[in-house]
Parts: sequence; structure tokens; C-alpha cells
Amino acid sequence: MSNLVSHTLLHSSEKTHVCEICGKAFFQRNGLKGHMFTHTKEKSYACEICGKKFSTLCHLKTHCRSHTKEKPYECDICHKSFARRNNLTSHLFSHTNEKPHQCKICGYIFSLRCYLKRHLIIHTNVKPYKCEMCGKGFVKMSNLVSHTLLHSNEKTHICEVCGKAFFQRNGLKSHMFTHTKEKHYVCEICGKNFSKLCGLKTHYRSHTKEKPYECDQCGKTFRGKSNLMRHLRIHTNEKPYVCEMCGKAFNQGSTLRSHLRTHSEEKPYTCEVCNRAFANRSNLKSHFRTHSTDKPYTCEICSETFKRKNLLRDHALTHTDEKPHKCETCGKAFTRKDILRKHSALHLKELGRRKKSVGTTKKGNLEK
Repeated sequence: MSNLVSHTLLHSSEKTHVCEICGKAFFQRNGLKGHMFTHTKEKSYACEICGKKFSTLCHLKTHCRSHTKEKPYECDICHKSFARRNNLTSHLFSHTNEKPHQCKICGYIFSLRCYLKRHLIIHTNVKPYKCEMCGKGFVKMSNLVSHTLLHSNEKTHICEVCGKAFFQRNGLKSHMFTHTKEKHYVCEICGKNFSKLCGLKTHYRSHTKEKPYECDQCGKTFRGKSNLMRHLRIHTNEKPYVCEMCGKAFNQGSTLRSHLRTHSEEKPYTCEVCNRAFANRSNLKSHFRTHSTDKPYTCEICSETFKRKNLLRDHALTHTDEKPHKCETCGKAFTRKDILRKHSALHLKELGRRKKSVGTTKKGNLEK
């Protein structure tokens, strides 16, 4: 009977039990009671297996299923099972493709209201979850939990294939796709497949033009957090990736991997048109455009197009009069590195002539 009373309240849309601290309303007293623990931080319910504590009994029950592997919530369409009801609710939208909740700021759409609420925090720049050890703030509690593991330096989740260790189970789960080559996550706009959900989310921003990650130093924005982290090393001049063969350091792991191929002379990327081989994928992509008329890089000032990003970058300097490439011999500056190289060659040529001239003069003096 009590369950029927709770259910009928859903139809009336009346939430009569209101939190005096934050104003959040609930259909039932029990809902409000459980919510109050979020303010008091009290965790009275402890797991008998691992000792982890929870503020509500329902959270403890859900957690216990991680030990028992029980998944009582089953999808009627594909029969996939879930440990939590909200996971089943989220999953059902994958069959209907329905996303009724839209962000009024950027237009991004979501299947659940809770996803929209979490997304809205990005626009407010509020980070309510703070690390007690270093004070860093986070938008989501899950991000804070992941971050705290960095302080403990414990990576308990280990890949059985290659031995790589991770802080969280999700990290290991995503990593496993690199061995299976499975790509379950598909972009609804262009159809591109991804092995990780975070990869899909970052890619999706290439369609929405959303760049939520901003550099504190120069204001440049990025689609993905990893892109921002790589960029920050430009300001700090940090180069944590060191070649064991020659000692050369790099700010990206991918750049080090490409560099290592210069020692092994390995060229795994081959052009399908002319069979020319390259040490890294980016060089292959740049080369491939020599076979096509595609010029994807456009100057925002004069609209001139280029096949490669570095050509656009060099061209952009012609509008600013900036000359970042400086000759170490005479101090003359140039807009492009290739022009500097040609200029430097003149100094080397002149140096060679002088040495030759000095050698000839010494020889003549000896003969006398």
C-alpha cells in the first residue's frame, strides 16, 4: 500500500517535502531524509565486505551488487542487465535514440535530465567538488574520486594482456579495447567509431565547435582535456618523454614514439596511392594531400587555403610581421624556418671560404 501511495504522488507532481538548506523538493519524507546526509556528510551505512561507507541504505544496496555481481534490472528489448535502475533508464534511450533534454546555452542534447544538469556546470565554471589535499576543484564527484587516487599513487587495476596499470576500473575497461580493436561508440553525425566514450565526446565537439577547456596562461581553448594538458607543456617547457637512445626529450608521448622510428628506420604508414612509407601518421596525412586538391586549412584574414597546417602557420606570420626564427650568427630574423635554414647555409658557405682562404695564405707563407 505504501508503494502505491508513493507512486500516485508521481502523477500529482507534488513534492511536498522540501530541504530547508538547499530548497530541493521530494515526493516522500524518506527521500528528503536520505538527501539530508549530503549536507551532514554522515555515512551511517557500511559495507560488510569492503568497509566502504554510504549516506543512504539504497546506495549501500547498490554498492553490494558490485560484490555479488547481481544485476536485477533487465532491458525488455535486448535483455541486457544492470545493477542500477538509472543505468537501465539511460540504456533504454539507446534503443529509442530519444534525447528530450536540451542545453539552452550551446544546444547540446541529452537523454536524461541529470546529464543536462551536470553539463550546465561547464557553462557556470563552478567546481563544487574540492580535493582536500591540494584544493583542486572538479565539476563531477567521479572526477574528484579519480583525482584523489593520484595522491595515493596506487594503480590497483592491471591489464592481464600487457601489464599496464590504472587507477580506476573504467580506465582498465577502456584500455582493453586497444587490444580487441573494438569500437562500440559511434558518432550520430558522421558515423565515425571510437573505442572509448571520452573519445566520442571529444570528437562530438568538433561538430558543435565547443571548446570547454581553456589555458590559464594564454586563453587558448581546446576540445579535450588531454589537448589542454599537452598545450600547457609549451608554457612550462616540460618535456617528460626522453629517448633512451639519444637523450632527446619531448613534451608528448606520441612525438617520442615517432622519434624512436628514426633510430629503427621503421616506417609503418604507407601511402595507398604511391606506396611511399612514413614514420608517423601525420606525415602520411600531409603527404596524401599531394595526390588530391584538398586544402583544408584556411587563413582567417585573407581566406587563402593550404594543404598543411604548418604552411598556414607560416603564412599567418606575413599578416603580423612576426619573425620568430632568428639566426644565431648575425641575429637576422625570418618568418619561416626553411628560409632561416637557407640563410644559415650562406654563413656556413662563407665560413668554408674563409677557412680555405686562410689555409691557402698559410701554405703560401710556408713556401716563402
